Amino acid sequence: MNEQLKTGQKVRAESSGAECEVEALLGGGGQGEVYRAQLGGANGEAVALKWYLPHAATAAQRVALEALVSTGPPTTRFLWPLELASGAGPDGPPGFGYVMPLREARFKGIVDLMKRRIEPGFRALVTAGLELSNSYLQLHARGLCYRDISFGNVFFDPDTGEVLICDNDNVGVDGEAKTGVLGTPRFMAPEVVRGDAMPSTQTDLYSLAVLLFYMLTVHHPLEGKRESEVRCLDLPAMARLYGTDPLFIFDPQDERNRPVSGLHDNALAFWPLYPTFLRQLFTRAFTDGLRDPQHGRVRESEWRAAMVRLRDSIIYCQQCAAESFYDADVLRATGRAPSCWACGAGIVLPVRLRVGRSVVMLNHDAVLYPHHLSEAMRYDFSRPAAAVTRHPADARVWGLKNLSGEKWVVAGPEGTRDVAPGRSVTLAMGTHIQFGRVEGEIRV
Repeated sequence: MNEQLKTGQKVRAESSGAECEVEALLGGGGQGEVYRAQLGGANGEAVALKWYLPHAATAAQRVALEALVSTGPPTTRFLWPLELASGAGPDGPPGFGYVMPLREARFKGIVDLMKRRIEPGFRALVTAGLELSNSYLQLHARGLCYRDISFGNVFFDPDTGEVLICDNDNVGVDGEAKTGVLGTPRFMAPEVVRGDAMPSTQTDLYSLAVLLFYMLTVHHPLEGKRESEVRCLDLPAMARLYGTDPLFIFDPQDERNRPVSGLHDNALAFWPLYPTFLRQLFTRAFTDGLRDPQHGRVRESEWRAAMVRLRDSIIYCQQCAAESFYDADVLRATGRAPSCWACGAGIVLPVRLRVGRSVVMLNHDAVLYPHHLSEAMRYDFSRPAAAVTRHPADARVWGLKNLSGEKWVVAGPEGTRDVAPGRSVTLAMGTHIQFGRVEGEIRV
């Protein structure tokens, strides 16, 4: 890296006029370098400063950045450009850059997941998938496309699943071609690989599906037997595998590209663990979505709904505490609860709550949100509205505690009663709970 800016060097934020002092180089890429910096003096704010390399510091890039700063981020998950920066005074560095929020150390790259440097649980991974789906949905709803959804642009907290999306200076208006930003190999939609299309919202949908598949299976959806037979993965080979002749490794109609044992063990191990509904969605994304980009791709809203459902389906092994998933389709077909993938023990299913359009497994750590209890507040996970708790006097008894500000009306084995905020209802089969306008039923 060139390290264009030196420690202690100052540039000026153009909108606020505040000085921005460089503290350390964080990294760099083909467009520029990113530094940790202090905005506004010694008592100012720690920020990230991206400074463009000379070839990338174009007038068009400046105009694009000004538009992004003006519109602001779609959600707080985007490390969005806050303001442009340029050299302070006649001796300042040439070119320009921009200031953005600084990523906290707790956020790790998806590359760390691929290299198994971190081992997040399913709940954190699924929460990350939910936040990514929702974030790109909000971006696309503004008529914008990201153009380069990939490993390098996403970070997440392996404990909570919270995400941050960086490199947002490549975001642009959907349908407006922008030369030089085609995406990252293996994440680009087949039509972009072939040169038939430029990046757009539709190609973002493909890249998002690849990213989610990578996160949940630690493998690429198109790399199976055919990829293993390639002696040299050069540009013609990649063009065929990812562009002119792509084939999903679990295509139900074509087995020519199945994962190979000993080479693609992550895909073989993880794929069967997920519920039928999620596997069907991935199958659609990489069959219909490959053949018909305009109509066959899975929308961000569908991924968002699937990730919520997947998180609500998490169950635990009573022997080793490993996370698994409840699959209603398999249970109906076989009549048997799943075995633990980690230790092989049979899993005793917890009681579950059918509420509105959701089915939530009421594990010891289950939490309900406004999303679950109000049709008017779908996808609102801002605060807990209910949580599973243990009875204070009898550890064998579990209940659902009302954390909302409204009373519930409960009809069960003990009759009908109100459950005020802060009180609990016992988790008993057949109990009906009226959460305002939404009714829930506890089932086994």
